[in-house]
Amino acid sequence: MHARMGRMVDVLEIDDRVSIPLAEIEFSAVRSQGSGGQNVNKVATAVQLRYDAMRSDALPEAVRSRLLELGDRRVTSDGIVVIKAQNSRSQARNRDAALERLAELIRAASRVDPPRIPTRPGAKAKALRVEDKRHRSKVKARRGRVRDD
Repeated sequence: MHARMGRMVDVLEIDDRVSIPLAEIEFSAVRSQGSGGQNVNKVATAVQLRYDAMRSDALPEAVRSRLLELGDRRVTSDGIVVIKAQNSRSQARNRDAALERLAELIRAASRVDPPRIPTRPGAKAKALRVEDKRHRSKVKARRGRVRDD
């Protein structure tokens, strides 16, 4: 169960349309990397989260396909999201941080940009382009063989 604002919940709320049951998310405690003294060497406070987005019924098909197309290194080619959180000394805080990162990743995949409507360049842009071409032409015309007169 995941504690959020004083009450226990068993789903991760992504937005008003998408929520993931925590039963579909696998957690494992691992040792943190890097320096940190004796405590780091003895206690497994880092958390590794694994979420199989390909087999999850909680994700809409459009979000699932965009999640795979994001190109994020945390998403494997098999569609498994792997997130490691190790910033805190508390395993519970690292677990909450990993869940929040998963939610952010899925929110990014569920965001759809509006289609771009192509426009034509304005008169000022055309004039600037022609002026730049004229200037470049003069610069290149001055280049050439140096003659000794």
